Amino acid sequence: MNQKERMLAGLPYKAWLDGLEEERELCKKKIYDFNLLKPEERIKIPELLKDLLGKTGENAWIEPPFHCDYGWNIEVGDNFFANYNLTILDVGKVTIGDNAQIAPNVSIYTASHPVHPDSRNSGYEYGLPITIGDNVWIGGNSIILPGITIGNNAVIGAGSVVTSDIPDNVIAVGNPCRVIRKITDDDKIFYHKNLKFDSESWNEIQNIFRNSS
Repeated sequence: MNQKERMLAGLPYKAWLDGLEEERELCKKKIYDFNLLKPEERIKIPELLKDLLGKTGENAWIEPPFHCDYGWNIEVGDNFFANYNLTILDVGKVTIGDNAQIAPNVSIYTASHPVHPDSRNSGYEYGLPITIGDNVWIGGNSIILPGITIGNNAVIGAGSVVTSDIPDNVIAVGNPCRVIRKITDDDKIFYHKNLKFDSESWNEIQNIFRNSS
């Protein structure tokens, strides 16, 4: 196996061999163009993302600046939105479902290194895939570590460090990130903690529910 094949298999690999350094350089050129868009050129964002990422659904959007290693190892679903300063180290595959919302300064790290200094100084590193389900909201300044799966409909609180898998339909927060409670239908009528939607917005939301059912 060459080093790229080893990387994609989750095995230890050397990142400067077998064309990997050149692929990262190509990604940097695309990222440079993306991050330096003028305000009047922002209409190009969906088109540039389709060229940069491995797969995008409909209505994908990332607010510049954005950083990643390869780009082609990232897949996002429909209605993907990420705010400023998203960083994805996509040594391992990153798969994100539909309707994801990512707040500013989120970091998604598939890349890692051996713990022992002798092994780490050998130059070998590795990557483990990260999977984020549908309808997930990740709060600002959160970090997602290698090999993690976040379930559908989960909310990750701001400032969290996700070190283990998060199940469906929960709110999780902290360092390390832990589940604090389930999300239930009782949450529908609130827009923030104990603040309820006003009648105008709630009627519109109910219409959306009816039209989607």
